[in-house]
Amino acid sequence: MIKNTRDIGVTLPATLAKSAESATESYLHSHNLEYVCDLDNLYNGYLSARKHKRNKKAIFEFEKDLGRNLEKLSVELKNQAYKPSKYRTFTIKEPKERLIVAPTFRDSIVQHTIYNYVYDLFDRSFVHDSYGCRKSKGTHKASQRLQDFMRECNGDEYYLQLDIRKYYYRINHTILRDAISRKIDDERLTDLIMLFVNTADGIGLYVGNILSQLFGLIYLNRMDNFIKRVLKVKRYIRYVDDFILIGFSKEEIYELKRKIEVYIKEHLELEFSKFRIAKISKGSNFVGFRTWKSRKFVRKRSLHNFSKALKKGKASSLHSMLGHAEHSSSIGYMQSKIKEHENALQIQKENNQRC
Repeated sequence: MIKNTRDIGVTLPATLAKSAESATESYLHSHNLEYVCDLDNLYNGYLSARKHKRNKKAIFEFEKDLGRNLEKLSVELKNQAYKPSKYRTFTIKEPKERLIVAPTFRDSIVQHTIYNYVYDLFDRSFVHDSYGCRKSKGTHKASQRLQDFMRECNGDEYYLQLDIRKYYYRINHTILRDAISRKIDDERLTDLIMLFVNTADGIGLYVGNILSQLFGLIYLNRMDNFIKRVLKVKRYIRYVDDFILIGFSKEEIYELKRKIEVYIKEHLELEFSKFRIAKISKGSNFVGFRTWKSRKFVRKRSLHNFSKALKKGKASSLHSMLGHAEHSSSIGYMQSKIKEHENALQIQKENNQRC
């Protein structure tokens, strides 16, 4: 098993080896560029970047001369000569149509190295109820948190659910850089990180970069703290750009909406795309579930997609959908539909055999 760069026959150039050695102590205690230049750290970034993608041609090509390719990348980063390559673009239509911009494998290695390095630094500053693209903070945790908050309230209290208009495409680079610089002292590392935003217009992120997920968390963390610390909202959950405040009178809800709307416009240059104000007893459609105090179901679109996958016999899709529905009241319905489908296939098989 390969554990570090010595196992793949990489020897650092003398000047780079000396600087890396002298920097060892410093990057253990602060976040700086030297860590990302280190061959062992780049190798770990390579392992992260290739995970679940071993059959890709680009990865195979890079691995044919792995040691030399990593060494070249290390030197470019150290000399601050590194630039990301041209992205590959494609469109996805589910859950909604979006343009995805995919980096080259070489650039993915750099991104994963940075991400592995700075994730914990930023994660420690996020509020507890910020979910999505965080370790152990997925849709199921967010959904359960919502239901727990609902159960603390009476059904006649209100919730406010908000969504940011075209969030990733409207992130201001200057504001983002300021938020990153508050945590990272080394401007060289910040410069490197900012190479992975959409540099053409000074606004927007490439959806498809792993660092874009972290950028999305960092950018709205300022709003999270405003809602929690200034507005003193106890029951608040955010999942990426979809967030909900629970347990208020109707008058309080409208005042909270007004204050948040002003804040994100003035401080983040964002605006709402939609919002919903309703009594808790009416339930909420949030993070893929229709949730009430006593029960929750997957969304109707998910049930429709489940029926289509069942008819086409897409086992992997069915397995994923059942996993999503496991802790909801929809699981029994979905299991019964699978049983009915299996029985129908068995009857059809028996009839064919008689013929």
